[in-house]
Amino acid sequence: MPPERRRRGDVIAITVITVVLLVAGGLIWANSPVANTVAQEAQVPVAAPPTWTGPAPAAFREAWQAPSGATPVPVVAGPAVVTGDGSAVSGRDASTGAEAWSYRRNIPLCTVTAAFPNSDKGGGQVLALFDNGTGWCSELTSLRPDTGAQVGARNPDLRPGTRLLSNGSLVAGTGATYLEVFRNDLVQTLEYGDIVTPVEHDNQEHADCTNGSVVLGNERLAVVQRCPDDPDDQLRSVNPAGKEDETPEERYTVDLPSDSATVLVATPKRAVVAVPGPSRLIVFDDAGIEVATVPLDVPEADLPPVPPGRTPTVETDGQRYYWWSGSRTVALDAVELTPVWTVPGTLGPAVPYGESLLVPVPDGLAELDPASGAVLRTIPVIRPAGMNSVRLAVLGDVLLEQRGPVLAALVPA
Repeated sequence: MPPERRRRGDVIAITVITVVLLVAGGLIWANSPVANTVAQEAQVPVAAPPTWTGPAPAAFREAWQAPSGATPVPVVAGPAVVTGDGSAVSGRDASTGAEAWSYRRNIPLCTVTAAFPNSDKGGGQVLALFDNGTGWCSELTSLRPDTGAQVGARNPDLRPGTRLLSNGSLVAGTGATYLEVFRNDLVQTLEYGDIVTPVEHDNQEHADCTNGSVVLGNERLAVVQRCPDDPDDQLRSVNPAGKEDETPEERYTVDLPSDSATVLVATPKRAVVAVPGPSRLIVFDDAGIEVATVPLDVPEADLPPVPPGRTPTVETDGQRYYWWSGSRTVALDAVELTPVWTVPGTLGPAVPYGESLLVPVPDGLAELDPASGAVLRTIPVIRPAGMNSVRLAVLGDVLLEQRGPVLAALVPA
């Protein structure tokens, strides 16, 4: 072949390869997370409102509302209130609801939570978990709560309906057959259950079991499981940050006298489970030995086999745990995990506001005596008709209410 023709052929071949690479690169870019993300960082970092001191006010007024269907509870991250709806996450000024920053994808949100409050990233991290469009919640982005700047990302193997549970230093993603835990640099510390692509098939002893309820406590992950070869539930206590993430380190497994048990709280020394037939609490020590069984003033209808999100509805102020059963609020001693008092007719667990302890009730907010649970007064709050569940959170003097897919902010009137 003449040299000139050979050179022309080489040029054509190089041109074709270049065009192909450019087209392929364009397709990859068009379908990449970066190309389909619109991020607007805050020009000025979000500032928290002043802290409320003293008893709760005589009245609240509603300052603002925002759609937030991806947050099962109000998300307070550092100085910001965070909402998640559709495909967008927003960091808001707590007092006004004004959007300070936003992060939007072209795929739907699965859930949003606040985590790692002690990390030096603007007051913690906001974790936004997206559905990649194939039935997996596998696109996780970490954002600074004060500015919305991206901190990191990872790809978990979670399903829609998952909740992200935080204990301050770790986060657990829940699911029916699979759980995973990761730390503040988003590195995984535990896989538990039916792993999608296991490295070693013998590491997961309970891969055929179903998770009924899950709690992440300090140094403990507690799971109630139902397995095909056992008619009753088992409570398992697992190290959430063991030596090998794919090899769970179980502290104990105990059989439970029910197929509808719900684990409520797990601490380094104890775990407590609610069971029906009759309604009662069973407390175990850190060796799995039963140390107490206490009657529970809760209807058995409040103890379903699977709570919403496979997680109990619990808040804590460090002195007590406040569990909402579905019709009443039960205070548990923080050490013994036994009931202190029960308040019927509530819509959610209690939270502290200033020097007061408030719990949502149908006609507003009941202020409770922390020692006895007695209702001291009721602060009127107007909500939409038919509201049967309300979750509370506090940032400064702002009281937040998660009302289904809507977040409402109340301030002293």
